[in-house]
Amino acid sequence: MISPFKIFFEDARLNDLKSRIRNTRWPDAIPGSGWQHGSDLAYIKDLTEYWLNVFDWRNTEDTFNSFTNYIGTIKGYNIHFIYVKGNSKQTIPLIITHGWPYSVLEMLKIIPLLTSGNEMAFDLVIPSMMGYGFSQKVIEPGCNAFLMAELWHELMKELGYNRYGVQGGDFGAGISAAIAYKYPESVIGMHLNYVPGYYDPMLEKEEILSDGEKAYLIAEEDWYMREGSYSHQQRTRPLTLAYGLNDSPVGLCAWIVEKMRAWADCKGDIESVFTKDELLSNVTLYWLTETIHSSARLYYENSLIKLKPGRTSRIQVPAGFARFRFEEPFPPREFVERGFKIARWTEYPVGGHFPAMEQPELLAKDIIEFFRQITS
Repeated sequence: MISPFKIFFEDARLNDLKSRIRNTRWPDAIPGSGWQHGSDLAYIKDLTEYWLNVFDWRNTEDTFNSFTNYIGTIKGYNIHFIYVKGNSKQTIPLIITHGWPYSVLEMLKIIPLLTSGNEMAFDLVIPSMMGYGFSQKVIEPGCNAFLMAELWHELMKELGYNRYGVQGGDFGAGISAAIAYKYPESVIGMHLNYVPGYYDPMLEKEEILSDGEKAYLIAEEDWYMREGSYSHQQRTRPLTLAYGLNDSPVGLCAWIVEKMRAWADCKGDIESVFTKDELLSNVTLYWLTETIHSSARLYYENSLIKLKPGRTSRIQVPAGFARFRFEEPFPPREFVERGFKIARWTEYPVGGHFPAMEQPELLAKDIIEFFRQITS
């Protein structure tokens, strides 16, 4: 069953949020340390002042509701999604999945770029992952990329699409790859701007990694030593973390915003890429829906699964990869080719982990060119 959905929160919820912000108990910080030890205290105080006195969640609701939102009940699970049909001579159904620490808000800039065009456009389905935004929080084991792949596939069939494309970054790449792995006959093509974190290619007999691949694995480990503490916590003890973040809006803001700054192509200036309103719309969505634990729990659930294709068992769906310069860690093409049938590989000198917001025109162009290539 699919029903129209409108986003709205009562004033009491918004007033409670402001009260909690006002009563924040601030930590100390070493003067001049900036972002060295985590989210910069001076910046978070400034952002919080804006949150309290300027930011208006109602504007975010209006933006949400300017698109057509639905709740689909698929196999007993309630899935929120935005659904916008393309306007062109040729339209391709495409399901796009976001990642953490963002939401469907991440994809709003590319909707008009992908739904209008002279020769090709897309019927876009943009779901909130389970436990994110307005989709159901699943409080039972097994809510991982493979489960969501099954639900997304059934959702597309419910919408009348037996063949469709998939696209995603971060967790969205993992879900898109899982759909292509499980339902290759239904997937026209797979476009990713990230290589799934649970991708672990299987080496065939007597096959060894190249020097370039070995160097990548060393660099990946170094990245996780420097930047991966959030991931280790979320994939091992997400509930412990959630007690604080679910209770303190400023704590939640600092946790999310630090990653937005670290992963974007912003050269240390987060507001050169994201406005305060964009940052706070996303944080407020997490707060109002109380989804920081259910979203972080996906790290735990995905740590229990692996995607292990190999050279003789590749995912046969044509794949397009767009690598944005500051998206790390990102494996070399030869490593990815062990498990994916690459039809397009593009490297951009700009952009980071959030290209749909950072470089929407480049991402949309790459998606269009990939699907034009494989369908012509």
